[in-house]
Amino acid sequence: MADPARAAKLAQRIKVVVAEALSRKVKDPRLEGVTVTDSRVTNDLQHATVYYTVFGDDVAHADAAKGLEKAKGILRQEVGRNITVRLTPTLEFVADQIPVNASNLEELLRAAKKRDAEVAALAASAKHAGDADPYKSDIPEDVEIDEDDFDEEDDDLLDDEEFDEDGSK
Repeated sequence: MADPARAAKLAQRIKVVVAEALSRKVKDPRLEGVTVTDSRVTNDLQHATVYYTVFGDDVAHADAAKGLEKAKGILRQEVGRNITVRLTPTLEFVADQIPVNASNLEELLRAAKKRDAEVAALAASAKHAGDADPYKSDIPEDVEIDEDDFDEEDDDLLDDEEFDEDGSK
């Protein structure tokens, strides 16, 4: 079993070799819009998965998959010439779903921004459900309140009830 760091380096090298071979060696017109996005190699360095994207519609995706399957031998031969491992890994081509997922995520973000704008517009014209000052007091505004008055009343209340020295009744 190889080192995971070595497998990662080999995967990067395979990605570059396959991308160059697609542009220089393979003369299939179905592969003109193919972009190699990533590659992964198993830890035993026997199998490589190459991820690609295709610019175009579903027909272009299907044609690119067929073209890559047909060119798999040439691409594996190029990989074998340009990497330094004892056995050339087998190649598997997988359509990369990241662009599709990214467009779905962008659409969700666009919808969320629209809803946020609607909520902000509603909040701007909203009013409080109750009074502006929910903590109204029954004391008229012209009456001045002295803090000492409250202390005296509290002391009178304490005198009416009998408490022991420890504060219990």
